[in-house]
Amino acid sequence: MPKEFADEYQPLLIKETKDKKRPKHVQNFINQTWRERYQTDISADVLTLLWSTVVSIFTIGGLLGVTVGGTLSVKLGRKGTLLASNIFSLMAALLMGLSYATGLFELLIIGRLLIGIYAGIGLCVQPQYLGEIAPTAFRGAMGMGTSIFITVGILTGQVIGLKELLGEEEHWPILLSTTCIPALLQLLILPWFPESPRYLLIDKGDDEGCKKALKQLHGISGCDGEWADIEKEKNYLVDFQAKKPWELLTDRSVRRQLLAVLLLNAAQQLNGINAIYFYADYLFRQSGIPTDKIPYVTVGTGACECITALTCGLLIDRLGRKVLITGGYTLMSICCILFTLTLSFQDASPVFPYMSMVCVFAFILSFGLGPAGVTNILTTELFTQTARPAAYIVAGSLNWLSFFFIGLVFPFIVIGLQQYCFLVFLAVCSLMAIYIFLFVPETKNKTFVEIQNEFQSRKAPSADGAETTL
Repeated sequence: MPKEFADEYQPLLIKETKDKKRPKHVQNFINQTWRERYQTDISADVLTLLWSTVVSIFTIGGLLGVTVGGTLSVKLGRKGTLLASNIFSLMAALLMGLSYATGLFELLIIGRLLIGIYAGIGLCVQPQYLGEIAPTAFRGAMGMGTSIFITVGILTGQVIGLKELLGEEEHWPILLSTTCIPALLQLLILPWFPESPRYLLIDKGDDEGCKKALKQLHGISGCDGEWADIEKEKNYLVDFQAKKPWELLTDRSVRRQLLAVLLLNAAQQLNGINAIYFYADYLFRQSGIPTDKIPYVTVGTGACECITALTCGLLIDRLGRKVLITGGYTLMSICCILFTLTLSFQDASPVFPYMSMVCVFAFILSFGLGPAGVTNILTTELFTQTARPAAYIVAGSLNWLSFFFIGLVFPFIVIGLQQYCFLVFLAVCSLMAIYIFLFVPETKNKTFVEIQNEFQSRKAPSADGAETTL
């Protein structure tokens, strides 16, 4: 790989503002606002600090959101929490939309924090809700709904961000305000759906409410089997209360499940997908694509994720979770090797930049085929009703912290290792493929109680009375 790549991103570390690849519209707004307030241009260091705050505050909001989301899902219910969380999205859209008109970039920072909280709550509660209302045979496909709509959201954002739509400088406040659209749709549609039957019966002891919800979801003929399944889980959890995160961390009975979801959620951010997007713009230019055409090619990466998320949704209840996530990480490992090689020989032949582009799309397809969607589904399936909200708090917090960590250290890794940084991600992907294959059981077509029993059956008392994993 040519040294120019590291040189191009060196300004990210030494805080120069001459980097032409960073978004300029918001930076121009911050500089203009500062000049109107203090009659002087903002310094490079302060501009970088404010821009970094605008970008990273979303991650802080996500961490806060996942922390409160699990607690609210116990107190307000899954549906109630999703409805209540829309206030954060509406407030964020209002504040970000008004930031330009009022000349207050602080509103932009607060809005980004609020939309981060909204995202954190949604990623914590929505998979729980979908997993709990779905029939066992279709739980995987319905659980993929979260991943599918995330990828649709990414693609939609890429499309409406094109200059022909809302990509011009005067339109960026409107672009940021479009975050209110999903919230408004949810407020219109979600009230017609019932609360989670499992929540109603197991957490609230509401037999009638549970039966009514099951009839609405599965019909009169299909609700008996689901009722029996929920009753079985309720009896399995008799005398158990919803766990707090710290209680989950000290509970030996769910230690293996917790380890699995922690590794899965950390690997989801540390597997190199963010690095691929980081490199994509550079590789597109190396392949001869004009700079003004790169946004259109980037839309193709979003389309790739949409296609694989839909494909995963169709296959997950046929092939199973284990096959998809193990296969996904295996393919990502192969892509890391090929990507390292093609980047190393970028100048050897004009063919190699195109091969690198193929690796970019192959990596994204592999990620979407397994790790992107199956991770949230397994977090739902590996825990019973009383432990699930706490599991989402713990696993989601690690996910957002990993997101923050990779964003913080990745520029240093790029400059230090250059193209060999993908050997780090190769280690993460290959180790996860091996771990899932050896230690995580298949959950397809199994009830939550059956999954718990399978984990428990892998432990047997040793001679000294301690638990031993078989």
